[in-house]
Amino acid sequence: MQRKAYVSGVAALLVALLAGCTGSSDDGGTTDDSNPGDSGTATAAAEPGRYATLPEPCGAVGEETLDQLLPGIRQVTDEDQREKAYEGTPTITYDTDRKAGCRWKAESAEATDRLFVDFSRVVSYDTAVSDDSEAEQLFAVRQEKADLPEPASSESDDEDTPSADPSGSPSSSASPSASASSPSPSSSSSSGSSTPSDGVTPAELQPRVLDDLGDEAFLDDELSSSGSTAQQRKVTVAFRTSNVIVTIEYEEQAATVGAVPDSEEMQDRAQKLAAQLADALAE
Repeated sequence: MQRKAYVSGVAALLVALLAGCTGSSDDGGTTDDSNPGDSGTATAAAEPGRYATLPEPCGAVGEETLDQLLPGIRQVTDEDQREKAYEGTPTITYDTDRKAGCRWKAESAEATDRLFVDFSRVVSYDTAVSDDSEAEQLFAVRQEKADLPEPASSESDDEDTPSADPSGSPSSSASPSASASSPSPSSSSSSGSSTPSDGVTPAELQPRVLDDLGDEAFLDDELSSSGSTAQQRKVTVAFRTSNVIVTIEYEEQAATVGAVPDSEEMQDRAQKLAAQLADALAE
């Protein structure tokens, strides 16, 4: 009787040990070769971007817009050459669904104008990062490299305010006699902000972040200091819509030494083209 009881006890112990090692899905245990992915906690892949293809860049800019950006294109007398100028030159790329661009150039008696439009579609290779997020990060890097100045503050306006206050300051009391004795300064001030007397670019024309263009956008404006040669201005407008980044580079070099390409006019033209491209992408 004692030996039979001993055997029964050993058998019960073995059953208990085996149950503890193997476990079961019912009581929350997992085996050594279980797949963690089967637990239902696997993260879902990030959503792809809105765009899977890109527009054809040379066909994205209409002739009417090119006439405004490149006035010299209408002065081309040869019909075939003018047609080629309108068509533009596509940039070399190995995957037009990922990157595509086009260049135009036209010369006139006043200046040489160049236009470059580039489309870049961003794809994230990290399943945890969406295409939009990847594009947002890349655009942030580009904007940082542009080194945009800080938005102009109103400190200069505040400094000018005391001179206009009736506080008995010398500037307010001397202004009538100064204007009477020296008419030339008054005539120069009447010409408005176009005069470089203060040497400051108007805040509305400085490189800056743009609102109401794509998901985010910025504008850069660079004027070359070319010394004895005609100056060249380059206006860049870049914006992001979902996972596509669009870049517009608009350059003008004056034909006459000392002439300066008009910043306001060039910025206005570049921004209008950017708005057209953004609308086309939104369709």
